[in-house]
Amino acid sequence: MFKGFTRFLQSPGEHLRSLFGPEDTAAGELAGPRIIPRSEHPVSRQHFSESALKVLYRLHNAGYEAYLVGGCIRDSLLGRMPKDFDVATDATPEQVRELFRNSRIIGRRFRIVHVRFGREVIEVTTFRGRPNDDHGDHLAQQSEHGLLLRDNVWGNIQEDAVRRDFTINALYYSIADFSIHDFANGARDIESRTLRMIGDPATRYREDPVRMLRAIRFAAKLDFHIAPGSEAPIHEQAHLLLQIPPARLFDEILKLFMAGHGVETFRMLRHYGLFPMLFPETDEAMATLPWTEGLIEAALASTDKRIREERPVTPAFLFAALLWGPVQLRQATLEEDGMPPIPALQLASQQVLSRQLKHISIPKRFSMPMRDIWDLQQRLPQRRGKRALQTREHPRFRAAYDFLLLREEAGELEPGLGAWWTAYQEGDEHEQQRLLEKAGGNATPGDRPKRRRPRKRRRRSSPPDTP
Repeated sequence: MFKGFTRFLQSPGEHLRSLFGPEDTAAGELAGPRIIPRSEHPVSRQHFSESALKVLYRLHNAGYEAYLVGGCIRDSLLGRMPKDFDVATDATPEQVRELFRNSRIIGRRFRIVHVRFGREVIEVTTFRGRPNDDHGDHLAQQSEHGLLLRDNVWGNIQEDAVRRDFTINALYYSIADFSIHDFANGARDIESRTLRMIGDPATRYREDPVRMLRAIRFAAKLDFHIAPGSEAPIHEQAHLLLQIPPARLFDEILKLFMAGHGVETFRMLRHYGLFPMLFPETDEAMATLPWTEGLIEAALASTDKRIREERPVTPAFLFAALLWGPVQLRQATLEEDGMPPIPALQLASQQVLSRQLKHISIPKRFSMPMRDIWDLQQRLPQRRGKRALQTREHPRFRAAYDFLLLREEAGELEPGLGAWWTAYQEGDEHEQQRLLEKAGGNATPGDRPKRRRPRKRRRRSSPPDTP
């Protein structure tokens, strides 16, 4: 499918120098695009979805400029099959809306158009101009700290390229002649596996601190190294993430940890000082409970494996692992004050979640299953009588069981209980009964059934004497 591109990357030599120009060209100094003709690159329309091509051709036939831009071109050049397709055009959102009845304009901070074809969505953005230029009614808004609050300033393709975050994302595929327009030496950075910010990194991070998270995500996903100038400001500007709305950070967390590279992403977030801005109480717990870091990495490794195997994953399980350390610290404190274990766990869960929601908004469709996983950790040791069967039939049992195994793997718990539940699930009726009897002989206090008082028989009243 990508025939010839291996030679394209492995033998840059004079070919790359003639194609991309001098290597000391600074990113952000965009004198004009370098046009890579179709004969010189491996990107083909066969790599694109039919829906994306429909959008491109309809815009082109209506007299507008139309380009595929960003990740789909970057991934194609890396020999990966692109999944998401973003279109850039000089048509305004209203003009795009008129061309596609199956579209809607979304966003206030950045107005974009989603064109829907069944379950597939093609994102169409209008070329953006420089935020400080005078564009009449279309003005950009920035906070006093430089955070870009609103950006609906339209411009041309070269201005749009300057506004892109990284050089590898400033690659435009023209549907008119199938060439690639490279505005920031992005193709050269792909060849050297370098992630480089366009423009002054410190300024760009202040405009949108989420770009720091994007840098981590791309570096982990693509196995790129971050250019020294682009990574230098991250440590000192990590606190700017506290300005980002929790709902937006939730979306970014899913992109960070649900893309199959969660372990490396987690390590990089910690290395650059970004993790405490996202999960402050978890960062504190890792300094106190040595197993917390191991539990999180084990959960991320399990999620990465399931994604590679194309098996279902849920954010609820990851959040359960990320916040379990803080929950255990708070629960221990509450129990020391005399609160019973179950109420202590419930109150600790509520307190941890309440603080976390100030940083990352976790929808109830994930926070409720997460708390079920935590609650079941106290029910799993209780196996006498019908308790094992009742626990086994709980809809969150499998997730809670997997979580128990990770707790043992991380060293929080002594091994044993996980193996018992494994055998119980795999055994037949006789084996399950034997396991229950064995568990009954070594029952924990929670396993003991409550004693019931015998019911007193009511005396029948004797019939009244008849006269």
